[in-house]
Amino acid sequence: MENIINYYSAFDEWGRLDREPLEFQVNLHHMLANLPASGHILDNGAGPGKYAMELAKRGYQMTLSDLTPKLVDIAKEKAKESSLLDQFRGFHVADARDLEPFPDQQFDAALMLGPLYHLQKAEDRIKAVRELHRVTKTGGLVFVAFMSKTRFLTTSILHPEAWKPNHTAQGIERFLESGEFNHQDEGRFTGAYYFEINEIKPFMEEQGFQTLKLIGSSSIAGAMKQEQWDYWRQRGEAEYNQIMEWVLKESENPHLLGTASHLLYIGVRDEERK
Repeated sequence: MENIINYYSAFDEWGRLDREPLEFQVNLHHMLANLPASGHILDNGAGPGKYAMELAKRGYQMTLSDLTPKLVDIAKEKAKESSLLDQFRGFHVADARDLEPFPDQQFDAALMLGPLYHLQKAEDRIKAVRELHRVTKTGGLVFVAFMSKTRFLTTSILHPEAWKPNHTAQGIERFLESGEFNHQDEGRFTGAYYFEINEIKPFMEEQGFQTLKLIGSSSIAGAMKQEQWDYWRQRGEAEYNQIMEWVLKESENPHLLGTASHLLYIGVRDEERK
C-alpha cells in the first residue's frame, strides 16, 4: 500500500472535492437524508475529513481514520481550524482491513468512501467490508463508495493518453477482465479497483448488509462545466434550487449508474453475516 500512501500524501483530496463539488453535494444529501438525528459515526478512509467536518458541524460525534498519516494530521488541523475538535472522539491512522483500534459494534453509522477503490485483491475487499460490519452497530447505516468499470471504460476511450496503459485496446481488455488499474505514469492515480455495477449489491449483502440504495454521485450533471452551472445560478436561487432538486432525485435513477465516476452504496448492518 506504499504507493497509495505516497499518492495521497502528495494529492490535494480536500481540493478535489472543492473542484468537483457535485459528488460531495450528492453524497452529503443522501447521508443527511438517511442518518438518524444524532449518533457516533466512523469516517473510515476519511482522507482529510471533508465529510467528517460537515457531519460534525451538524452535531454528530465523529471518529476519523485513514491509512495515510499526513491526511489524518490534516483532518485534525481542519477540525481545529473549524472549532470542531470537541465533536471528534479520535483521529486514527488505520488500515480499513484491520480496524483494531475499534471494538465491536461501536458506531451508530459508518462511512467508507475510499478504501475499496484501492484494494485490488478480493480477500482484501472482503476483509475491509467485514471490518466495517464488525464495528458498526446492528441496524446501523453504512455509506460505501465504489468506482465502476463502465465509467472508467468510457474515460479510457475518451482520454487514452491520460490513462496509460488503457491507451491501447489490449490495455483496456486487461482492465475489463480484472477490474484493476495501475497507472503507467509515475505519480498518477493508481493501484485502483473498479467493480461491475451489478456485483456491488450482492457483494455487500454477502458481508452482512441489507441494501437500501445505490446512487450515482454525479447524477445527471457529471458532464456540466462551470459556465453551465453559472448559467443556472444567475437565473436566480429558485431556479437553481429546482435544478439541484432534479439532480438529487435522478442520482437514484439506476439507469444512470454507469455514467457516474463514483457510486454510493447505502445499507444497514444485519445482526449476522450470511
